[in-house]
Parts: sequence; C-alpha cells; structure tokens
Amino acid sequence: MTTFMTVLGIVVFVVGLLFSIAWHEFGHFSTAKMFGVRVPQFMVGFGPTLWSKTKGETEYGIKAIPLGGYIRMIGMFPPGDDGKVRQRSTSPFRGMIEDARAAAYEELQPGDEKRMLYTRRPWKRFIVMFAGPFMNLVLAVVVFVTVLMTFGINTQTTSVSTVSECVIPASAQSDKCHGGAPASPAKAAGLQPGDKIVGFDGRKVEEWDDLQQSIRETTGPATLTVERDGARKTLQADLIENKVAKSDGRGGYVPDEYVTAGFLGFTPASGVVQQSFPQAVDRMGDMVESGVHALVALPGKVPDLWNAAFDGAERKQDSPMGVVGAARVGGEVFSLDIPPSQRVATMLLLVAGFNLSLFLFNLLPLLPLDGGHMAGAVWESLRRGFAKVFRRPDPGPFDVAKLMPIAYVVAGVFICFTLLVLVADVVNPVRLTG
Repeated sequence: MTTFMTVLGIVVFVVGLLFSIAWHEFGHFSTAKMFGVRVPQFMVGFGPTLWSKTKGETEYGIKAIPLGGYIRMIGMFPPGDDGKVRQRSTSPFRGMIEDARAAAYEELQPGDEKRMLYTRRPWKRFIVMFAGPFMNLVLAVVVFVTVLMTFGINTQTTSVSTVSECVIPASAQSDKCHGGAPASPAKAAGLQPGDKIVGFDGRKVEEWDDLQQSIRETTGPATLTVERDGARKTLQADLIENKVAKSDGRGGYVPDEYVTAGFLGFTPASGVVQQSFPQAVDRMGDMVESGVHALVALPGKVPDLWNAAFDGAERKQDSPMGVVGAARVGGEVFSLDIPPSQRVATMLLLVAGFNLSLFLFNLLPLLPLDGGHMAGAVWESLRRGFAKVFRRPDPGPFDVAKLMPIAYVVAGVFICFTLLVLVADVVNPVRLTG
C-alpha cells in the first residue's frame, strides 16, 4: 500500500508540474495572440513529441521530458543590418547570433511581416514575456491562499504541550534540570499540559506569534487566562529573563541564534488551523520573501550540493531540489501517516511552491530566461525615449540576438547546476522524514 501511495504521489506531482508548465506557456501564448503575433507551436516538455494536434495556425503538443515548455513565436529577433537573415558566419559568436535570428524566422509565411514579435512596441513585448511567470505567480497565490483558508496549515497554537520543570537557557546542551535550577514561571504558576492560553495580562490572544511576543516583552508579574476542562481560570505568573532562541517574527525560531528575553517556560502544541484571508495573504508574503532569499542564496549552496552528491555529506532540508527530487517528495507526502486531507493540502502547497519558484527564477534579467527578454524590451524603450527627447534618429529595435553568446554561457551554467541537483536528488535526496 505504501508503494502504491508513493507512486500515486509522484504521478499527482507530475500532473501538477505539467499543468504549471502549460499554464506558464499559456500566459505567453494568450498575450502574444492578443497583440497579433503568430504562434506556430505550443509545447509542454522537451525532446521527442509524444502527442500533438494542430488547431488553427498552432500545433499543440506534449513532449517526453517534462522539464519545461515553450511556445514558438514568429520574429522574436529583428533581422540583420541589411534587413535579411544572413547565412551562418565562421565566427562562433556571430554564428550563435545568426542561428538565433534564423530560428526566429522559421515557418515565416506570406503576411507574417506584420505579425512578428519584434515589430510590436516594447511594452507589448514586455507584457508577452512577463505574462508567463505572472501566470505562475497567480496560480501560486490562488492555491496557497485557498489551501490555508480551507484545509488549514499545521502551526503552533496557544495550547500547552509541555511545561518546563525548571529554568534552562535555550543554548544549554541538555534540557535536564540541574541542582539549584529554579522552577520555571509556568510550573510555579500551575500551568498544565492541555491548557489553552486565551489571555495574557488582560489582553485577548488567539495566535501563537502574538502570545510569544507578549511573553518575550514581559518580565515580572503577569496574569494568564487559560481554558481548562471547559472552564476558564486565571493564573498568576512571575516571568523572568532567560536566554531563549531568537524569534523569526512569525512564531518560529532562527537556528543557533539566541537573545535575552522574558521567559515563561512551556512548549506550545501544534495543530491544523484554518487561516483567515488576511492571515493567508500575510503568510503568502512571507513565502515570497523566503523565496527571494533562497534565490539569492542559491550560488552559495553549490558546495553543499556537491558534497551531498559526491562526498556523502548530509543533505540539508533547505537544499535546492530539481524535478526528480520534488517528485520524490511528492511521493513521500502521499505515503505519510497523516489524514488524507492533509496529504492533499501538502501536495498542493508543494505545487504552489514550485510555481512561486518558477515566477522568481524567470524574472532574472538573463537570457534565455523571460527576464532577459523583458530587460531587452526595457532597454529598447529607454534608448528610443532618450533619442526622442534629444531629437536623435530612432535607433530601432534592440537586437537581443546579439546577447545570445551570453545566453549560451548562462544556459550552460544552468545545465551544469541542474545536473548537479539531479545527481544529489538521486543519490542523496531531501527527505521529509528520517
């Protein structure tokens, strides 16, 4: 049964992946068609074609390798200086440029002269290229907010899981009480496992991060209002200063960092809690912020990936994952011993996270990513605006094809990184459980 659920989880993730890719390409496709650009192909995946069907002027299809997708637009690059597509040069860099230009003119038909992408205003080209990643962002937000508001999310609550027997600094190597250690304020106040704290010093509390902040800002006497066995009780506590784990501002902790703050001495219980719309939006903002930080930190994770792939080092939980690793995690999600609703919710969050990553990654202003074409459109708009202000001749379209040598270098780096992640995902995968 576990094997079946694992395979089912992998299949569900792959379906979600293919939909996400198609959704991304639909953003490019729909805006290109809206601006009158001819689109001969709409493909999900790379490699050999498994299925295709031509409808109207576009061939729609699915290819064998689900690592991306593409739409083919007529005239992505302007022609050469003489207005023609030249034969390939013996210069390797010039050859790259001319190959890219030639590919942009494949399948050119009579009447396409006014339907080529490069003939559109820069702001229209920007929209066409931005629409793909934007669709991923829309999907990520809709899925994430819907899951939080319907299924809920496992989070820390204001209920008490355990009560500390004594005062021990969070940086201590052991959680055992030593001789002379005073009783924790929570223990002295009579707080018990199962109590739900609903008030702190006369203020109503509903969320753990608010209660945590109130505790850390308080030293000395404080009142706790708790629900116990269906009745409310008021407890008197005397909070003290202690070395505690640094808060991340969202109810969690920063690893291996400590601060001195007010201390009560209990561990909150975790539970699945539905979020309100403002709470869901706030968490979505945190997710975007974390995604940006992860993208910036990506180059620094290469040594750890290499060690995990080839030296048997521990694979960290925040290590980058590729499609293979994410699919394996999807299979593990469906085999977890948790309620079916939480399996579905976790899988949906995994797909939402993948879409958020696609959005952020494609915004990088580097060819061949969408962000590189967007940057080219912005630069062209600035050049033409500058020429107009200073009454200079129109410089014409910016030839993004001239950047293709850089694009090949960037693509080479991405391919090497993808292969490294693939090896790590196969030999030393990230695991949800031990």
